[in-house]
Amino acid sequence: MSARPVSRMLRRVLRTSTWSCSSTQPAPTELSRRRQFLREHAAPFSAFLTDSFGRQHSYLRISLTEKCNLRCQYCMPEEGVPLTPKADLLTTEEVLALARLFVKEGVDKIRLTGGEPLIRPDVVDIVAKLHQLEGLRTIGITTNGISLARLLPQLQKAGLNAINISLDTLVPAKFEFIVRRRGFHKVMEGIHKAIELGYNPVKVNCVVMRGLNEDELLDFVALTEGLPLDVRFIEYMPFDGNKWNFKKMVSYKEMLDTVRQRWPELEKLPEEESSTAKTFKIPGFRGQISFITSMSEHFCGTCNRLRITADGNLKVCLFGNSEVSLRDHLRMGASEEELLRIIGAAVGRKKRQHAELSLMRRDSPPAIPSISSWDSLHVQNLRPRMSFFNQMVTSWKGCRVSQTPLLAQQWLGSGFPQRHYSSLQDSATNPKCLSPGSQAPATHSGPLPPSDKLTHVDAEGRAAMVDVGGKPDTERVAVASAVVLLGPVAFQLIQQNQLKKGDALVVAQLAGVQAAKMTSQLIPLCHHVALSHVQLQLELDSTRHAVVIQASCRAQGPTGVEMEALTSAAVAALTMYDMCKAVSRDIVLEEIKLVSKTGGQRGDFHRT
Repeated sequence: MSARPVSRMLRRVLRTSTWSCSSTQPAPTELSRRRQFLREHAAPFSAFLTDSFGRQHSYLRISLTEKCNLRCQYCMPEEGVPLTPKADLLTTEEVLALARLFVKEGVDKIRLTGGEPLIRPDVVDIVAKLHQLEGLRTIGITTNGISLARLLPQLQKAGLNAINISLDTLVPAKFEFIVRRRGFHKVMEGIHKAIELGYNPVKVNCVVMRGLNEDELLDFVALTEGLPLDVRFIEYMPFDGNKWNFKKMVSYKEMLDTVRQRWPELEKLPEEESSTAKTFKIPGFRGQISFITSMSEHFCGTCNRLRITADGNLKVCLFGNSEVSLRDHLRMGASEEELLRIIGAAVGRKKRQHAELSLMRRDSPPAIPSISSWDSLHVQNLRPRMSFFNQMVTSWKGCRVSQTPLLAQQWLGSGFPQRHYSSLQDSATNPKCLSPGSQAPATHSGPLPPSDKLTHVDAEGRAAMVDVGGKPDTERVAVASAVVLLGPVAFQLIQQNQLKKGDALVVAQLAGVQAAKMTSQLIPLCHHVALSHVQLQLELDSTRHAVVIQASCRAQGPTGVEMEALTSAAVAALTMYDMCKAVSRDIVLEEIKLVSKTGGQRGDFHRT
């Protein structure tokens, strides 16, 4: 996947806001004077917020709600989580009372979290009242970005001065798969609005998961070339309901190596005290990247964070199970002194570091995607979106698109008369899929004719893997195709995107790309090939009530990628069957074949 085109495209989308930041950014004079006063009149740090290892806890995270309007796969199960009764949640007055107490004792940074904090109706009022607390320097928020563009102007006016936006993919279809909801364009609009209002940097949180989005690492980094972003790559962490598996985790070192291969000039920036991030910058880029190494290199030794849950429990460690209810003591009329003793006792019990996870390893396993990372392909209510990226671009021609904000229109494109799915950057330049009934003879070119002997058996006829150690590395490209005959009923439902399981074309496209990367795990004697590119194209053929699939794979190596292309096309076809089998059992998979291959000692092959 090319990184630079992605950066150019998002810069084009956000250019107006990027270049107008200096004119719209709030004047920092008042904030600077306030911070200077606080530095000069700082009181000794509270003993109640200092633990037995000398760590001073000056950073408080307050959850405003348990509710969320997304269902991210790494965060919670699809059905959601049991919610606490409203009466047991902290009221606005209780949130502010606790915040006031912690700030008085030395907390100078509060971050509002959730669930999704912007769901809470009075979030703007809460920010405004927090801003009035003497001694509080930073008010931040972590959001999924769905409601951000609408609320951010009010939040900024109320006093919000730090923002983190969660975004795990730059591919709209994959976004909907990961979060199980729509809303990609709203998140992009939120990033647009944050830059427009002068937030610098705008922090973008990306949880990296093997087999799902680690192939977009360089595209995220490229965004920082012309935009004031701090893209923060977060190691996949275990939470209740996310079916955590260490095989899904991509370690900080592995991610850093990937970035350095592309940008060897990458420079490490000095770490701030108590920072959870290891920050790097590419010379000449406006933004920066960071790594949150919670799993491979924990930062417990400098942890200065405390958390208050939506129902009023104090947690001194994100990974710990120990909680103390501040809500109950508040409602029983506890004085500030009594609350401080309770808080101090909890902080004093904080351990040196969080408990080690028995399944966690310090480094990730080899780069083989985990089957379990795609163990559920039931993508509900997916709708097509336009994407600009090579690995998984979904262009669609289909329904009329309702009017969307300018950013969304520029980002997502507009509609056309026929549905068409492609992972190619520009489907207009792609080779056409084979026409119905095309059975022209194959042609060969190159120095060696096809072998008349099986290569995967030894001299005694036993199965054996071919030794490719002595072969030179060359560019290998292969294209394969498949046809799924659906019948009129299933075809019409797919054409109108009305299947109850979700968008079959999107799911089949994702499955085909994933299958290409997993070929060596499915076909016993295939070598593991480090694919540099996978393209998948699906077209509707109304004359046969069929979906025509074409898969293309490319790699630089000593062995070909025909099996990867064939596996990709075949699995995409099988996925179409799975998505449609409830509607019709009379579905036929046919014409799974190699269309062409280039590279290798035996020359090229083209089915003309």
